[in-house]
Amino acid sequence: MMNKELLEKVSYILVLVGGILWGLLGLFDLNLLGAIFGTLISRLVYIIVGVAAGYLIYIKFIKKTPTM
Repeated sequence: MMNKELLEKVSYILVLVGGILWGLLGLFDLNLLGAIFGTLISRLVYIIVGVAAGYLIYIKFIKKTPTM
């Protein structure tokens, strides 16, 4: 089983990367993941980032555990 702290850190990193990618998309209409990896993989990465964000919401607001 994965360490809880490691899972939280990976989730934070994924959400930060996702935020940067969304910022590039919004500011410059540049889908960096789509340009590098193609449509299918970029969609999978965005789904993984969304799951990580959902996990962080869960542990922060629903589970009420202290995080970083």
